[in-house]
Amino acid sequence: MLRIGILTSGGDCQALNAAMRGVIKGLSVKRNDLEIYGFRDGYKGLIYDIADRMTPDDFSGILNRGGTILGTSRQPFKKMRIPDENGLDKVKAMKNNYRKYKLDCLVVLGGNGTHKTANMLREEGLNVVTLPKTIDNDLWGTEMTFGFQSAVDIATDTIDRIHTTASSHSRVFIIEVMGHKVGHVTLQSGIAGGADVILLPEIPYDIDKVAEVVENRFAAGKKFSIIAVAEGAISKEDAKLKKKQYKAKLAERRYPSVAYEIAAALEEKTKREIRVTVPGHTQRGGAPCAYDRVLATRVGAYAAELILNKEYGYMVGIVDGDTKKVPLSEVAGKLKYVDPKCQMIKDAKTIGISFGE
Repeated sequence: MLRIGILTSGGDCQALNAAMRGVIKGLSVKRNDLEIYGFRDGYKGLIYDIADRMTPDDFSGILNRGGTILGTSRQPFKKMRIPDENGLDKVKAMKNNYRKYKLDCLVVLGGNGTHKTANMLREEGLNVVTLPKTIDNDLWGTEMTFGFQSAVDIATDTIDRIHTTASSHSRVFIIEVMGHKVGHVTLQSGIAGGADVILLPEIPYDIDKVAEVVENRFAAGKKFSIIAVAEGAISKEDAKLKKKQYKAKLAERRYPSVAYEIAAALEEKTKREIRVTVPGHTQRGGAPCAYDRVLATRVGAYAAELILNKEYGYMVGIVDGDTKKVPLSEVAGKLKYVDPKCQMIKDAKTIGISFGE
């Protein structure tokens, strides 16, 4: 008997279902004695023993379905070793439930925080295999995460649609794209959507430089401008603040988000009409694009191979275009930022895109 536990943790995204399908299909093709336990709502299900006995049929017909059939929740890693309000030791509870179901392996799909907890469980002696889920594409050890390309496609479509109304009304539009700490989605959707300015968390911006781009475009007869802004974009002034100082400043921010703050500053400097569009959670929703379906299926199938070979303690990543096993110990706690000196940034600058520097 091969007993598998599976859960999805953190923010939802496209292709979670496709990835789980890949794992289960990969296992069920080789083993007819598969026993599957789906833990509901992420680590919460593993902590509080909220699990369903499932069959391979439960994972059929979900390749193109968005979200996650198991549900998900955020369980911050920094609180994992802190007892809950009833004094429950969460780590001990997860280990006990793993053993209760006599699992051979726990399959975990998630992003950065999820992988920290998965690595902790590995260190506690559990057999764990993980898959790289996040629209941010910020997981260390893999070139690509499933959910990313779908999010880029949606953000790009938003920018495309804004172009027509911006040009019709001769306005400046700011599109705020998801990405608190890293700007991969903003960078690629900004390039794909023809943005004139792209502002990323990794490249602190000078608002005067952004205003200069807008004014230069109007002077050249181009009556609109498109600015793609990551939700974690930061000014050069704020980048000089200490972490605590910056958090305190954010707590007192008068605006709903950075896009509105930038819009207000630009209106003051340029005296032009600025509009803000925030696609928000639409970037995580809906059916996965074809690229993500293929990627999720591939990493799921490779995870199945690892389990069948009893190779535990790995994340399945994409390295040099191929599926590879990456030690969890190398992944946990690391973020993959946009390199301000990378070739993609250089290429964008070559065609005149400004990064507000």
